Amino acid sequence: MGRGRMSRSHQGPVVGLVAQVGLLATLTATTGLGLVGWLAGAAHALAVYAALDAGLRRSGASGLGPADRVTLARMTLAGGAAALVADTARAPAPVAVLVALAAVALVLDAVDGQVARRTGTESALGARFDMESDAFLILVLSVFVAGSLGPWVLAIGLMRYVFFAASRPLPWLGAPLPPSMARKAVAAAQGVVLVVAAAGVLPRPAATVLVGAALAGLVWSFGRDIAWLHRNRRVAVAPVRPRLQYRLVPPVPERPAAPVQQPHPAGTRG
Repeated sequence: MGRGRMSRSHQGPVVGLVAQVGLLATLTATTGLGLVGWLAGAAHALAVYAALDAGLRRSGASGLGPADRVTLARMTLAGGAAALVADTARAPAPVAVLVALAAVALVLDAVDGQVARRTGTESALGARFDMESDAFLILVLSVFVAGSLGPWVLAIGLMRYVFFAASRPLPWLGAPLPPSMARKAVAAAQGVVLVVAAAGVLPRPAATVLVGAALAGLVWSFGRDIAWLHRNRRVAVAPVRPRLQYRLVPPVPERPAAPVQQPHPAGTRG
């Protein structure tokens, strides 16, 4: 491969970066996205580029798979939503556009998993990318909804990140969890509920009850998983210690045995 040609593993992150800039330019032309939104969107694009490029290098993958491209589209839409929410510091967000971006991202969330299974391209990197895309979109939506319902809504978006931060001092929190349809249902409900609340189609009391129920379900789901991880924290396989190597150097040729001396009359020396 020549120096001037881009490696295949590098193409995916670059495509994502270009797509994000293109979406920001489109939002500027259609909604008047301002400087604050551009800064937020650009920061998101650079962070995704760096994280995805590093992930591809660590995994040794030759490039993004079909499902990863769908997830990258979701992350790009989430970046556009983040830019619109950040720009509310300057002007009210165009709710219809924000809801549309989030809704399409949620629909694609049901697509990338099917694409991965049908094409046989499931991977640890793809699963992590999918999870981060979900978490970021939920965080963006919770920030927007918190502006109308109150800061308590931020708990929905921050819970996953707090859990991740807690797994550093408590490594048992990072152990793999058994599959759970209940966990998937609760996670999917967060995005749907937040989109409905963001759209403003419900009266404030009804939206508060709906979002509160979603938060309660999320607390229950995380609590159940944490309890399971705590009960099984001692079952984790201990790291395998390397066996002691006794022959670190070539063996020394044996010398003729020395004549055996008779013990001293006073006894032997221990």
